Amino acid sequence: MASGSSGNCFYAENEKNGQAVLIDCGIPSAQIEERLAAVKRSPESVRAIFLTHEHADHVRGVDVFARKFQIPVFAPKKILHDTFLCSEPSLLNGIRNDETLKIEGLEISAFPKSHKAIDPVSYSIIHDGKKLGIMTDIGCACKNVVENVSDSDFLCIEANYDEKMLMEGPYPWPLKQWIKSDIGHLSNVQSAACVLEHGNKALKSVMLCHLSLHNNTPEKALELYSYFMKQRSDLSPKVSVSTREFATQLFRI
Repeated sequence: MASGSSGNCFYAENEKNGQAVLIDCGIPSAQIEERLAAVKRSPESVRAIFLTHEHADHVRGVDVFARKFQIPVFAPKKILHDTFLCSEPSLLNGIRNDETLKIEGLEISAFPKSHKAIDPVSYSIIHDGKKLGIMTDIGCACKNVVENVSDSDFLCIEANYDEKMLMEGPYPWPLKQWIKSDIGHLSNVQSAACVLEHGNKALKSVMLCHLSLHNNTPEKALELYSYFMKQRSDLSPKVSVSTREFATQLFRI
């Protein structure tokens, strides 16, 4: 539905029953409704919302969207304790950062990652033997990230910045240092290198996510990935870019 520093929201559906979940809800509720309609889906199909961490670009739309459609929200317990997410407490559910839940035939697993947040997680979703990994806001390719890259059929993975653009750009030095740190974000090179080294030959598609508005471009990210993927003859996923402005097409895994 959206990905970038201004808002993130991913839609994953069990095609057999039309039921779905959202990973993050970082754009306004009205925009989520509009973008679901653009891909011919409705909010009523969303059975749960899973949150990765408490930053505004991942939780901005939770309160209104969850209450309006009475959708349960799942997040690590520390986030629920320390952050306002929804004014209807009965919709909030704590999960462990190593827990797996089954919802409408989708098996959703949370796993810890490295990012400057209270208790950040990413998610994998398994259905009918196919695995989707959704990993943004990653400071480094830690063991959990590597494991999920290595057995995913479809990846939504961060490619946040081009290093030259970041270092020559307008951000203050402390912010640049945080972005580059192990609790910040993955660069185009770090992201592509992780997939090159650990992606399996069954990897069908890679969607590049959370591109910085000021420190990256889709063209740079795609060009870099194209170069890296050519280094392995057995690895040839289709690579695309998610945007902040509109929903992408739906992909079948």
